[in-house]
Amino acid sequence: MPTADANGIRIHYEVHGEGRPLLLILGLGADVSEYTALIDQLAAHSRVIAFDNRGAGRTDKPDAPYSIELMAADALGVMDALGATRADLLGISLGGRIALELALGHPERVERLILVSTSARVVPSLRRRRLYPLLSGMPLFRSRHPQPRYAFVRQMEASTGYDAGPRLHELSMPTVVLHRGIAGSRLLTFTGGHLFFLIRERQRFVDAVADFVGQG
Repeated sequence: MPTADANGIRIHYEVHGEGRPLLLILGLGADVSEYTALIDQLAAHSRVIAFDNRGAGRTDKPDAPYSIELMAADALGVMDALGATRADLLGISLGGRIALELALGHPERVERLILVSTSARVVPSLRRRRLYPLLSGMPLFRSRHPQPRYAFVRQMEASTGYDAGPRLHELSMPTVVLHRGIAGSRLLTFTGGHLFFLIRERQRFVDAVADFVGQG
């Protein structure tokens, strides 16, 4: 399977479809093998570049501190490996924070920004702190490549240690987002909770993404 070398690790990626690049950045604990159905639908409208974040799937999983900045550099490394000078970014949950950081650090590489089930920072509640250890040992989906607990924790620490709130005003590319801090962004709402795009709202979600990236 194809891999990109970036920041001292090997990153597994897949490319599906044709057209303008759409870089799909997944969330905490997730890998490409869990998103095949969604990727296939998105690939009907875009050239989808999907990859496993550091610590997940078939990408290397160093047991060392992760950060959103480092994971954004990983994502940029995948783009570089494929010669994608610009791309639409679709970031989900943790992937939304990675997409935010990539867009803030390299706006010239981002055509359009789609942020899903995410925020500029995480405020860990007592309920969330109790939930994280359970999630690390009980994947939400049946991945073909189970994530080690330490790698889940490394990703979680990167996510909870990030705060892009004070910099949101710097973003100027067209954005669809569930956050009002980005000037000129367009807000779309869906039902079904954090993972709405994998359940009953999936077709509406895919249609919304296709409509948005088709405007560029």
